[in-house]
Amino acid sequence: MLSRIRGIIVLIQFSITVAIVIVAMYIFRNHTHKIIKFWMNIQIYLLGIKLEIEGELDESSDLVLMNHQSLLDIVVMEYIHSKDLAWVAKKEISDLFFFGHIIKAPRMISIDRENKAGMIHLLKEIKDRLSKNRPIAMFPEGTRSDGNKLIKFKSGAAMVANKLNLKVQPAVIINTRTILDSKKLTATPGIVKVVFLDSIQADKKTDWFAQVEKNMNEVFDKEMKKYDS
Repeated sequence: MLSRIRGIIVLIQFSITVAIVIVAMYIFRNHTHKIIKFWMNIQIYLLGIKLEIEGELDESSDLVLMNHQSLLDIVVMEYIHSKDLAWVAKKEISDLFFFGHIIKAPRMISIDRENKAGMIHLLKEIKDRLSKNRPIAMFPEGTRSDGNKLIKFKSGAAMVANKLNLKVQPAVIINTRTILDSKKLTATPGIVKVVFLDSIQADKKTDWFAQVEKNMNEVFDKEMKKYDS
């Protein structure tokens, strides 16, 4: 019951503060990253999150790949990473009335999966953000998992990385769905663990993407066993 009450409070808080952030980003167009960082810091504090980090964040990487189980994944990675990340999101999110501007205002990247020209648009947008020293952040699963296991990776991230010859860093995020489950509308303070794997150079002549998927699954399963024991 308490987690449900906290979840409702978080939903209300999110709705209000996201609206404020959107307006602020349009008013202060040259400071969108600072505004986002400030908001993420507030969320980490209000949600009672304690971070445990394993491995080294490689901020020279062009693309960060991570598993996805909660809205909190974005909050955590934005909090950790110092650069102005450009997130790749479904067009459905940017099309939302008013709140879609959380993608548009900071010039994140939206992709229309139903559009055959979507990949060409995605490549163009990614090249633009990288030219502005903005690393790309993607969820290779394509959607949120149930938090118990990873979903089979989509090929989009591999195609982008191979085409643009990107340096990729995988990251595995543990326990965000337990802390914030937007479907069940529950929130509970706790520890989020982020495991950074070694960066790898994308190369279509190798099986790097399959290896990344394998490694991320192994790390995720290993960490989840700790919670089950």
